[in-house]
Amino acid sequence: MTTAYHHGSLAVQRRLGVQQAAARIAPSVRPGIRPVAAAFLEAQPMLVLGAAAPDGRVWAGLLTGEPGFARATGPHTVAVAGAPGPGDPLAGALADGARVGTIALDPRTRRRMRLNGTVRTGARGLLIEAEEIFSNCPKYLQKRELYGAAPAGPPAGAARRGEVLTEAQLAAVRAADTFFVATTGPDGADVSHRGGNPGFVRADGPRALLWRDYPGNAMFLTLGNLETDDRAGLLFLDWENGTTLQLSGRARMVYHLGERYVRFRVDSVVETPGASPLRWSAPEYSPANPTTP
Repeated sequence: MTTAYHHGSLAVQRRLGVQQAAARIAPSVRPGIRPVAAAFLEAQPMLVLGAAAPDGRVWAGLLTGEPGFARATGPHTVAVAGAPGPGDPLAGALADGARVGTIALDPRTRRRMRLNGTVRTGARGLLIEAEEIFSNCPKYLQKRELYGAAPAGPPAGAARRGEVLTEAQLAAVRAADTFFVATTGPDGADVSHRGGNPGFVRADGPRALLWRDYPGNAMFLTLGNLETDDRAGLLFLDWENGTTLQLSGRARMVYHLGERYVRFRVDSVVETPGASPLRWSAPEYSPANPTTP
């Protein structure tokens, strides 16, 4: 059996009968940054990170910059020019030695790559010591074109904090076709992507979200982490105006009529208007997206 999976992922794989499929794909998880991975990372204008803050809450957040702001500086090291701002709850989570998960996602090409390891702060931003790097398939990834960055102006608006979702935030979640989920487990932190047609995330109340876990690569890294630690952080991005909605809470997997779902309980909310300067086109939905009720 491979060491690519900890006991939480192995338990989910056994429960769903996909051990052989998971074992076949396990060698794709590598400790080193290959040239093709380095080139992909350096071409991206955004990077999503996830980690656990000192108070125990898990958060996912967004960093942006000119292509090259995140780049491999060696076979196991990534330098990121910049860091979360003081209003970002992820800022307190990235202390030296913290376990961090990242995902570089390119909506223009429907490609994505995850890189997990430990983080250190430097004079120009963050330094990440990579422990595992792997790519995912383009399933459920909406295609978007990058219009560019918004004209220079005032900094992002003040973060709005709360413990429950407002009606406007609930509407944004229900309209979303993409979000990111950060989790932690025995092997460290991880960030993954979730996508679908608008409505694929169900908001049942100001603290209750539900989404179906669509078929994927059989690795079950996110659900494996949740098997051992139910803390999670979600990031929703308004692709048109750059507003970010960060949620921290608890998640668990449930089964119903042969399908698996994830229930998420919201404990903390941070909304930041204009947090991202990037402006993207309307989506071309993935042909893999299931229809939503």
